Amino acid sequence: MAMRQGILKRIFGSSGKTLAANIVILGNAFVWYSYAFTFLTTSIASAELSDAFLSIMSIHFLGVFSSVIFGELASRKIKNRIRFLFYWMVAGVFLSLIPFVANVSTYLGLLTLSVITGVTFGFGIPACLGYFAASTDTANRGRLGGITFLLIGAVAYLLSLIGNENTTLASLVLAAWKTLGVVLLLALKPEKISIKQKQKISYCEVLSNKTFVLYFIPWTMFLLVNSLIFPINEMYFSTELVRVSSSIEFVLGGVSAVIFGFLADAKGRKRLAVAGFALLGLGHAILGFSGGDMIGWWFYTCVDGVAWGIFVTIFLFTLWGDLAEEFRSERYYAMGILPYLLSTFLRFSIGAFIANEVINFSVIFSFASFFLFLAVLPLVYAPETLPQKIVRARELKNYLEKAQKEATKAQKKQDESLPRENYENDTELENTEIEEKLREVEKYY
Repeated sequence: MAMRQGILKRIFGSSGKTLAANIVILGNAFVWYSYAFTFLTTSIASAELSDAFLSIMSIHFLGVFSSVIFGELASRKIKNRIRFLFYWMVAGVFLSLIPFVANVSTYLGLLTLSVITGVTFGFGIPACLGYFAASTDTANRGRLGGITFLLIGAVAYLLSLIGNENTTLASLVLAAWKTLGVVLLLALKPEKISIKQKQKISYCEVLSNKTFVLYFIPWTMFLLVNSLIFPINEMYFSTELVRVSSSIEFVLGGVSAVIFGFLADAKGRKRLAVAGFALLGLGHAILGFSGGDMIGWWFYTCVDGVAWGIFVTIFLFTLWGDLAEEFRSERYYAMGILPYLLSTFLRFSIGAFIANEVINFSVIFSFASFFLFLAVLPLVYAPETLPQKIVRARELKNYLEKAQKEATKAQKKQDESLPRENYENDTELENTEIEEKLREVEKYY
């Protein structure tokens, strides 16, 4: 058991218990919302209330926005995040059964469902992300975020295969999923991380943080461009092609999240963010210049999938925890997730309007690529959030590990110029010195 924990610690930079707790807490929240949101949109379509779609979605996202803020404020009143999250998840079990009471075939029933879905998710998500930041270190936050995102995506896809057209089935699935989260949380008994009152920070202090602003602006620009472009894709290409492409992007995003999560912890966040924007700008430019042919479309699909993996890992899970430092991170994460929620709403409102008014496909994608390249400019002036001592310590560790392997190989060879016993003593001494240096380096992260 101890050996297994040591391997996990070496690979992921965290214990298996911490990794499992974060996957359960974050996975339970995001997968539940993904299924509930799809159930909501499907229910609106089934009720044939397309004219009321925008009003229902407006109320839904208003509930999400307000509950994120109120949930962040409520989480600041407690010192035990786990207890707060436990009660929130238990409440979610009962709230998931609301469709049994509300008639989701009527406007009032759908309005009730939209509010309950938005408030339930938004109220607890700052505490979920706050616990993730508090239970991880800067040196391992990227890889844990990438792994968590991959697993969340995989489970969300599997859960979607159950279907959500039947109200009774959808309600039971949502309640069962929340119940499973409660049971796993009780079984894991995650570490209770104490919170000091002096760690509070105001919204003004967050917004006046230059580093936060320099990362927040590109993140917001990316989300806005993506949300406004998506309806245009649905209009210019077949629904089946967009669906298949979205599935491919989904897989690419999950795999790249893990890969770039490890790279973010080894090389830093800034350079990966810049690379993601450059790739995405290039993808939009090529699709625009190609006039929407299949070569340009598939290139854009692959680039967009990889970029999503990079951005979700860095901007959703990693950066805001890095910037919070000794402060409570819920407020940073609340600010960081709001553009994502806003962009989803804009996709259904302004995005649909633009898609109907767009005349020149190439022009709109050329403008999109231009704005994405502009988004790189704030990143040029943004400082790296991964401390340089961690980067240098990892580089030194890799060098020492290679040196140790070479010394071990050399030990197995016989040196004809020296007596064997003297040679072995020299190589053993060299290995001992390298091991001592490795132990010193590991203290940095």
